[in-house]
Amino acid sequence: MKTSVAIPDFPSSLWSTVRSVGAFNVACSFAALWAFVKVIRVLRWRFRTTQLRGPPRTSFIYGVSNDLVSSKDSATMYEHWAQEYGVVYMIPSVLGQTRIVLSDPRAIAHFYARESWTYVQTPLSLTLIENLVGRGVLWSQGESHRRWQRKALTPAFSNAAIRKLTSVFYDSAYKVKSAWDADLQSSKDGNAVIEVQNWMNHISLDTIGIAGFSHDFGSLDGKHASVTEVFDTFGSMPEVSAINKVLFLLASAFPIVTKIPNSRVKLTKKLNATMGEISNDLLIRSRREKQAEEEKSIIGLLIKAENQDAELRMSEDEVLAQMKVLLLAGYETTSISLTWALIELSRRPDVQTRLREELLAFGADPTYDQLKTNLPYLDAVVHEILRLHPPVTEFSRVACVDDVIPLSEPVCTGSGKMTDSISIAKGSLFVIPIEAINLSLAIWGPHAKEFKPDRWLTEDGISGKAKEVQGHRHLLTFVDGPRTCLGKDFALAEFKAVLSVLVKNFVYEMRDGPDTQVEIARGILPRPRVVGEDSIGVPLRVRRYE
Repeated sequence: MKTSVAIPDFPSSLWSTVRSVGAFNVACSFAALWAFVKVIRVLRWRFRTTQLRGPPRTSFIYGVSNDLVSSKDSATMYEHWAQEYGVVYMIPSVLGQTRIVLSDPRAIAHFYARESWTYVQTPLSLTLIENLVGRGVLWSQGESHRRWQRKALTPAFSNAAIRKLTSVFYDSAYKVKSAWDADLQSSKDGNAVIEVQNWMNHISLDTIGIAGFSHDFGSLDGKHASVTEVFDTFGSMPEVSAINKVLFLLASAFPIVTKIPNSRVKLTKKLNATMGEISNDLLIRSRREKQAEEEKSIIGLLIKAENQDAELRMSEDEVLAQMKVLLLAGYETTSISLTWALIELSRRPDVQTRLREELLAFGADPTYDQLKTNLPYLDAVVHEILRLHPPVTEFSRVACVDDVIPLSEPVCTGSGKMTDSISIAKGSLFVIPIEAINLSLAIWGPHAKEFKPDRWLTEDGISGKAKEVQGHRHLLTFVDGPRTCLGKDFALAEFKAVLSVLVKNFVYEMRDGPDTQVEIARGILPRPRVVGEDSIGVPLRVRRYE
């Protein structure tokens, strides 16, 4: 006779309890492991990184990040800290993070020489760039970046290529001249108030469309362009809500936060989709028409890069990402600089008159080579604008290996010792405050904050410390090193050509007088706006030069 052992029939709720306890233990184990790894990384970072002085945290959660984001003049904050703590210092950031701020020319030169390999984009930067334009030249790093920027696209931005495009810059400028002439013709007293920033946006869009992709968006002719509407919407967004500011600050520690839907995230997706549709249409049309395959144009080089046999082959997604990057960069940066130029010239009629006299004395529209070398005061005005108002005011990077950064002058460490170099560990976060360095009294002298084009005309106009800055013309506006702005010469030629036409033919004044206050509006990049205006309004009083 067989005997059987009865197994008690546990209630299902008890089994659920056992399973839940198991899941809880697993979750706790993972949390403990994560915490252990974080502690080890922090200890390694503290052991291998020179501990520097810096401002105390003003918030337990945000460090000083909220102060910087909320400030209307973060450049002055960075400069004040550099004066107090030295040319390199540490600032407390979100959730216990620490960032190293570099304000020393030698340290920055070392940093830029190793950017894209030793110093790379932060996870937050990569996420934001991918959300906006995809995985193009801005997103790429290391060998991938060198392949795309230095080999695949550089021919489109050579002197020879830009020389052929100079007529495109003038065509856009003269379309604006014709439109403004018509407005002034219909005015009673020969002057009109013109919102100049929208016009500068249209110049930049139509120019990059024709020069880069052989497509005329027609925005200067009054045609509706969907991409312009989305770009403009960024500038008219309301002030950031308290919740969105918290999310933005937390995103530096948790980039996934940028996926949480809000008005700006939705608009970013819309802009990405709109630019993607436009880029795809242009690509299909250019493939069909086989445009520019023999030329070193942007669209021609990208089409060639799609070829299976191409040495530097790109996928279709990569090609579209490059097109979106170039469309965005071509639209945003030059239009901002042109707007600032008209503002500064309106504030300084003496500078405006002197520039106009140089242009009128020269005569006909200068060629590309003449724009580069034959108009010194135009060159001085343009570079002074780029110094005072860089479109990108700062950027962040993270070290992917240990390094030692040399300094041009000793700094005092947190322990009170002096050092002329700093050791940094893998994972260290960095800030390069471009605007603060461009405006630094220690680097550019006592008149650093003033609009003084004359500083560019004499050998001693630029101080010895500024000459140590190794960017273009001692500026960090176009950054430096392997990631130097690919379109620098294109942007400078467009800036000079357009400004020469506008200044030769018109006189500008601030609508409400020379003391009119200008603030920064929050677009894709920071943009000027006259205080009290909606969106990105910059109304100037314009009349013909007789």
